[in-house]
Amino acid sequence: MIQLLPQLKILLAYQPVDFRKGIDGLIGLCRAQFDAELYDGTLYVFRNRRGTALKILTFDGVGWWLVIRRFSQGRLQWWPKAQTDTLTHPLEAQQLQVLLYNGLPEQASFASPWRALRPDQAARATSSSAASPL
Repeated sequence: MIQLLPQLKILLAYQPVDFRKGIDGLIGLCRAQFDAELYDGTLYVFRNRRGTALKILTFDGVGWWLVIRRFSQGRLQWWPKAQTDTLTHPLEAQQLQVLLYNGLPEQASFASPWRALRPDQAARATSSSAASPL
């Protein structure tokens, strides 16, 4: 199972890919076009030309994962427009979750993954952790 953690680096490929490509074909694409470090746990997200399916490629330290999500009805509602001189678009984990359910990640609102505690909360957290026996 792949966990979508807030710290996870996710890169979405702007251009559609040939979905006949398997793990080795997508690895070659990442090496050739993205000049990517493939063994750092980054998730690479690809779409097919018709926009009816997504593929996710990642390395988990033991082996490769290739996940396919094909929509039973319709096409992707959202896909970013290509920027000049870039081939990938960074995504947050919450945005990928919305995209996997064919939602609109740019319109969804999320709480910040890292929020500072108020000073009074930080003091209570510190004092309660110091007082608790291990």
